[in-house]
Amino acid sequence: MIQDVFCKIIKGELKADVVYKDEEFWVIRDINPQAPVHVLVVPKKHYEALHDFNQKDAALLGQALLVAEKVAKQLGVHEKGYRLIINEGEHGGKLVSHLHIHLLGGKPLGSKIVK
Repeated sequence: MIQDVFCKIIKGELKADVVYKDEEFWVIRDINPQAPVHVLVVPKKHYEALHDFNQKDAALLGQALLVAEKVAKQLGVHEKGYRLIINEGEHGGKLVSHLHIHLLGGKPLGSKIVK
């Protein structure tokens, strides 16, 4: 069994600021926020990367987006807007080998991700 930080949080071995959870996902605050609102949508089942998903798992990705939308409303960033990001691989800036979606908002983020 892979033991990344998110798996440890989900198992209760590490603490996190959980803002939402259901049968499939946990949403936690990022420990190094890049915006006033910066949370991570984390599937409870371990997927290292997008390439770990197959056709039967595809619906889970769609559900992750619906969870992100629900949490954006809960955190008050739904109306003015927010950004969703998945970092993949070294060049994509991935730091934890457990697929997760960043939800950032609470201020104007600009039109570019990289300067």
